[in-house]
Amino acid sequence: MNLPAEIGDQAINETIKQHPKIGEILDKYEIGCVTCGVGICLVKDVVAIHALGDEIEAKIEAEIMAYLENQ
Repeated sequence: MNLPAEIGDQAINETIKQHPKIGEILDKYEIGCVTCGVGICLVKDVVAIHALGDEIEAKIEAEIMAYLENQ
């Protein structure tokens, strides 16, 4: 995913603490980062790790970007 570095290069658990909406977006696509006990994956890698395909990854990226732009 092509996200701003301050989000993309951050561990997902820290991002979800700061931006719970991003956790909600991922959960909508059955990516369980909110309940993960480890949470050290980088945000930019989270979707690729789950191998959902380019189309779904683009949708998730667009939703996250729209959320970030409307803050």
